[in-house]
Amino acid sequence: MKKLTILAVALLTVLSLNAQNKKITLDDVISGKFYGNGLGSFTPMADGEHFLQAQDDCILKYSFKTGAVTDTVLNLRTARGERLPSLGRFILSPTEDIILLEQNVNKIFRRSYTADYYIFTIRNNKIDPLTTGGPVQVPQFSPDGHNIAFVRDNNIFIVKLLFNNAEVQVTKDGEAGKVRNGIPDWAYEEEFGLTRAYEFSADSRMLAWIRFDESNVGSYQLPFFTTRPDRNAYSQDLVSYKPQQYPTAGSANSKVSVHSFDIKSSVIRDMDLKLDSTSYIPRIRFVENDDNDLFIFTLNRSQNKLEIYSANPRSTLCTLILREQDERYIDEFAYMQTRFFGDRFIMQSERDGHRHLYLYDLKGQLKRQLTSGDFDVFALHGYDAKSGTAYYESNESGIYDCAVWKVDSKGKKTILTPKEGTSHARFSANYKYFINLWSDMSTPARITVISDAGKTIRTIEENQEVATAVLEYGFPKKERFSFETVDGTTLYGWMVKPATASESAPCPVILYQYSGPGSNEALNEWSVGFYPGGGLEALLTQKGYAVAVVDGRGTGHRGADFKKQTYKRLGVLESQDQVAAAKYLGSLPEFDADRIAIWGWSYGGYTTLMSMSEGTPVFKCGVAVAPVTDWRYYDAPYTERFMQQPKENADGYHEASAIDRINRLHGKLLIVHGLDDDNVFFSNTTSYVEALINAGVDFDMQVYPGKEHSITGTAHRKHLFTRILRFFDENL
Repeated sequence: MKKLTILAVALLTVLSLNAQNKKITLDDVISGKFYGNGLGSFTPMADGEHFLQAQDDCILKYSFKTGAVTDTVLNLRTARGERLPSLGRFILSPTEDIILLEQNVNKIFRRSYTADYYIFTIRNNKIDPLTTGGPVQVPQFSPDGHNIAFVRDNNIFIVKLLFNNAEVQVTKDGEAGKVRNGIPDWAYEEEFGLTRAYEFSADSRMLAWIRFDESNVGSYQLPFFTTRPDRNAYSQDLVSYKPQQYPTAGSANSKVSVHSFDIKSSVIRDMDLKLDSTSYIPRIRFVENDDNDLFIFTLNRSQNKLEIYSANPRSTLCTLILREQDERYIDEFAYMQTRFFGDRFIMQSERDGHRHLYLYDLKGQLKRQLTSGDFDVFALHGYDAKSGTAYYESNESGIYDCAVWKVDSKGKKTILTPKEGTSHARFSANYKYFINLWSDMSTPARITVISDAGKTIRTIEENQEVATAVLEYGFPKKERFSFETVDGTTLYGWMVKPATASESAPCPVILYQYSGPGSNEALNEWSVGFYPGGGLEALLTQKGYAVAVVDGRGTGHRGADFKKQTYKRLGVLESQDQVAAAKYLGSLPEFDADRIAIWGWSYGGYTTLMSMSEGTPVFKCGVAVAPVTDWRYYDAPYTERFMQQPKENADGYHEASAIDRINRLHGKLLIVHGLDDDNVFFSNTTSYVEALINAGVDFDMQVYPGKEHSITGTAHRKHLFTRILRFFDENL
């Protein structure tokens, strides 16, 4: 008989205690106890062998291959000049001799913020302020490392490092609520994933930017209520308002234009772009050619036509080089994930029914299609021009799996990570190594370093503490299932159930979903799909509930047709599929068909309302957090991508309105919203509540003053999920 290893003994000990599993608390879930460690933030270096990463008060240089620290690049305690209290995020210059250090971050929208920045010169071991003019946004080095641009008060500035950090103001017309230079408005940031809207040319001689004129965009007044009044003074200032420009469906967007700045001569030019005034410019990129041309990506308002222009930043001439069209809509990855590699660029397209990679030259001529087949590509990691090899992530090994692959110039593909489960990679500069995060539904993240041949070189993290905790707390095993709807569509999901569930003692079911276009909740990945994840489903099973997730029509991983069939009628097919999921689950002997609930957040909150009023009374109760209730209230870029404008699709907007189908609502409802939600405005909920009252429908409601779309904060999250759990206890 072989000796048991120490780990095996430990696992057997844990398993022997499973009959008396520890009880999961809401504090355990909210604390992130079961998430485990992720990749973290690191910066690959140009040599392809090393990366930088912050550790306590230091920035350390690590070897990809060995994991050894080869140098301490910065130590705050020994650096000269400005004294900083701690390390925040940092930006390494392209020449790798200067590091920008970030301090005092103040959030603006979901992704944007202002901060103070400091220049650390490695050679001198010295920290100096970037500017004395106040907090700035989105600083960026020029490719030669001689200049740093940033935005302050909606205007662009350049700091010239070779001229004693002289500060040059590029634009002067920026004004809050009217003109933004080099930074996007709320809608562009939220729906096009854009935070920095300016670029340096490859030779560092020019700078180009997008100008946003939002003076005609409608303004919403976000209320901020006084929660702790001064009892010693009389005040009528119980509420203040923060204006936010927000273009609702069918209303005016920002007018956009593109401009260039010659850094040496200080000449500003306007690009001669013949563009409809309602069009979008979601991206600009300089390319490496003789003229340092600027590529300008444009979208028509309906977002079914993407055009790429090659613009000369000096002559201002703009030439159309590529047009991509779709009878429904073009997804954002087509412009968000286009990457340039010298005299080539790679764009992602769904033109053949699946999301694939296409290689072009700088004149817009297609050189070859890099990937093809009945699968979707999710990320492009790079392209080695010398070998013609592209590195990417896709689900070609399984619908809900994701692996890292490479394809060479002859079309030969090699898988570099496990086929099953989900991998996410960060590559070295020369693609020789990548750090990979892998997990599946039953296994917390494992982080390894893998070579470009697919060989595991070393293990960084196994999250053994989380794996042990999963056993100690008796996490239920997620079971995959599928079923066919009445119209013949096969849907997939997963479920967990309490050990006591049986035909003689059927248990209630809580159906969680998000359901938005291209989203997925049924992925083969650790803690995916159940907000906030990391143990909430296990907590519910300990309380006697089964939990299930089903990805309905409109979700991703299954090609363009499956995703885009909800076009012009959001919420209709999604709600039908959640009703079908409830009926299927109710047909299983271990579940109680009379005690099924549904809930979701944001789009999931919207689908909750639509499903409970689909017309089939299968849900006993539901919880809708921060829901859209009518698409006329939501922002134009997102809504019109899927619905067109209200004047173009009036019947579709009526069909997709949760308010307009309120007379079919069945089941007890809890609706939750943060009063200062700058994404799905609180007016969505007030309109829905007014309709409930007029229809004589009883409901529960929970609001959170001062809280945004995600209702963040430990105390607020605990209160929120305590409220939701109590609602299920009382109504299921």
